[in-house]
Amino acid sequence: MKRVRVVVSGRVQGVFFRADCERVAVARGLAGFVRNLPNGDVEAAFEGPDADVDAAAAWCSEGPVLALVGRVEVSPEPTTGESGFRIR
Repeated sequence: MKRVRVVVSGRVQGVFFRADCERVAVARGLAGFVRNLPNGDVEAAFEGPDADVDAAAAWCSEGPVLALVGRVEVSPEPTTGESGFRIR
């Protein structure tokens, strides 16, 4: 089990990034959240089995079809025992 925080920059707001990210996370049984940041970035946290967390973080490098991802920062975080994934 692990948790990572992902910050995605580029054209990532207004392109269904959060909704698609939620679908990816829920399909993999991950906990965490995704939200828009005031500066135009998207922040997500994924918690769960290592391979599923890694796959969700990798998905962020591409995002949905309309996204233009410029940069992805992935940082490890302590696990929280959170359950469920939500859009904030």
